[in-house]
Amino acid sequence: MAKAQTTIEDEVKERISYRSPYERWKESEGLPTLRGLFVKNLYDLELAPWHSSGDGLAAFVNLEGTGGFNDAYVAEIPAGKLLKPHRHLFEETIYILKGQGATSVWISPEKKETFEWQEGSFFSIPMNAWHEHFNASGQEAARYVAMTSAPRVIDTFNNYEFVFENPFVFRDRFSGEEGYFKQSDPAQQWSTNFIADVRACRTFSGGFDRGAGAKSTVFRLVNNTVKSHVSQWTVGSYKKAHRHGPGIHIVIIRGHGYSLMWQEGKPVERIDWGPGSMFVPPEMWFHQHFNTGAEPVFFLAIGWGSDKPKSGGKSYVYKSVKEGGDQIEYEDEDPKFHLDFEAALKESGADCRMGGYHPFCTAKS
Repeated sequence: MAKAQTTIEDEVKERISYRSPYERWKESEGLPTLRGLFVKNLYDLELAPWHSSGDGLAAFVNLEGTGGFNDAYVAEIPAGKLLKPHRHLFEETIYILKGQGATSVWISPEKKETFEWQEGSFFSIPMNAWHEHFNASGQEAARYVAMTSAPRVIDTFNNYEFVFENPFVFRDRFSGEEGYFKQSDPAQQWSTNFIADVRACRTFSGGFDRGAGAKSTVFRLVNNTVKSHVSQWTVGSYKKAHRHGPGIHIVIIRGHGYSLMWQEGKPVERIDWGPGSMFVPPEMWFHQHFNTGAEPVFFLAIGWGSDKPKSGGKSYVYKSVKEGGDQIEYEDEDPKFHLDFEAALKESGADCRMGGYHPFCTAKS
């Protein structure tokens, strides 16, 4: 019998009901998904039972700025519990929000590499290695936020068995060697597989010229493609506007303030943040971070976005847009931005310290 011809109406209905392999996988996990431009506070984010993990709770976070390039999720391990061992063919980078515990990683079950972590620890799971997480406390839950490359990997292969039950070993990243998750000596470009507490790590001047005396440290973990960094800047100051690719998840660790984000020629979005906030600037959106609090701001940025080429294959370059780059110098920004910043500082009782950096500043030193 001949197959009925597909009509345009049928195709439209099919497209309307379409769910990507990644979205279908998330639905099978039975967890809620948070969307939008930002999460106000990761610490009090409501989680649901994560049955495939055993005793864990979790929620997916798919913010608009990822563009489907990567994702995040927040998970909690109840007191005295552990999550089921698992592996996957996508990268995963983890920041411990609260609690203490340990993680075991292995290729062969006879040779497990186990390391302990605490609030502020930062590490990445080697691609496709088996791993399990333990909560060391019998009284308090442990909570972490993870960023993964699951969306593009699952959507590319469209085969869950291939992604979650693949025996391939990435020996160039991890082959079960002893001492793999031992913190190395810090550097401005820090190659290490474990950081005991990013909140206490040293930051360096130089690197990207974000202005206002900003300092940073770049992390390169377990030979992954993901690059992350921490950044801090002083009270009464703010960074230059810049843009990059999608998917860089910014987690505010210390400080209060706000960020402006906008597409060139489009309205400006404002996000007010504090400790525990997370947001993702969308691809090619300019964004600018302002400290209006009483202490230096310190954040962790997790993502691949700056490595994704622009349309046409070009790389992002952090020099003035007037020179073809992707950064707006202070003298070229909208003067209203600085006036609004000074007004916000006055409201919070802080002094502006941009006099030595900004031509529009009224607090010249």
